[in-house]
Amino acid sequence: MDRIDIHVEVPAVPFKELRGNQAAESSAEIRARVQQARAVQHSRGFYNARIPARDIRRICALDDAGERTLEMAVRRMGLSARAHDRILKVARTVADLGGSPGVSAKHVAEAVQYRSLDRNYWT
Repeated sequence: MDRIDIHVEVPAVPFKELRGNQAAESSAEIRARVQQARAVQHSRGFYNARIPARDIRRICALDDAGERTLEMAVRRMGLSARAHDRILKVARTVADLGGSPGVSAKHVAEAVQYRSLDRNYWT
């Protein structure tokens, strides 16, 4: 499981949400956001999943709150060095998808959530 970047449990959608009239983000809008994020990544020289280990800390630099969030997650979940680096890469991707130039605590927290199956089901 340590080699899988994103683990997400997907519960059934409640009936009221299926029948609701809320306008969701269209596939075209999502595609445009992903293409923009990939263009940003490409301009760095490689996509986030392929960031070389020597460049991770520079490209995925965290603010102080992000550092604290990541440290707390690593300690509480007992994450490996590999998981640490993968969380940074996923956090960078979350930031890119949101159009953020930096990686903040909220991006790290979201990336950590995607690792929830690491400790909930496999230990």
